[in-house]
Amino acid sequence: MSPRRSYDQYCSAARALDLVGDRWTLLIVRELLAGPRRYTDLHADLPGVSTDVLASRLKDMERDGLTTRRRLPPPGAAYVYELTARGRELLPVLEALSVWGRAELGERRPTDAVRAHWFALPLLRSLEAVSEGEGLVEVRLDEGDFHLYVGAEEGPVYGDGPAPGEADARLVLDAGTCEAVSRGELGLVEAVRAGRVEVAGDGTLAKALREA
Repeated sequence: MSPRRSYDQYCSAARALDLVGDRWTLLIVRELLAGPRRYTDLHADLPGVSTDVLASRLKDMERDGLTTRRRLPPPGAAYVYELTARGRELLPVLEALSVWGRAELGERRPTDAVRAHWFALPLLRSLEAVSEGEGLVEVRLDEGDFHLYVGAEEGPVYGDGPAPGEADARLVLDAGTCEAVSRGELGLVEAVRAGRVEVAGDGTLAKALREA
């Protein structure tokens, strides 16, 4: 394993970039915010990354205390990668980058890859602004379903597929609405009021969205 490169600057931003400034590192964190992931799953959801680069980044992140690797018990018997508590602390960093990068999104290009769960962080931020409580939210998009753990202080932030259990709220919206919310052109509450987001459920989050 190659030694970690450093900017050799006594600055907290520089020290942070020593760990997460390499290409792909923060996007790996984005994927691992969904909980433990196998290498093959990470590679599938990071289109464009080579196998060598992904393996190298994962080794660096494990060395730097951002991730751990463990073997699942039988019948799984596969290795999974997951964030440490230190790695999960990057959630607000990614949320801030998501906000800052909204102006760069524009319309989706024909060459742009997309995964439904890539909309998780923008929607999570919008939901946290509506309610201070915790809750499980299921989101149904044209690209697929995913679920969010709003207000969770540990564990996964989101996951692929329908909610595992009874959701506090279920949101159904089309790709255009979700993209507009992600770009900051349309607020989630505004979209609900305009009938562009269907809200179901009796939980606190569902009521907060309908009553906001």
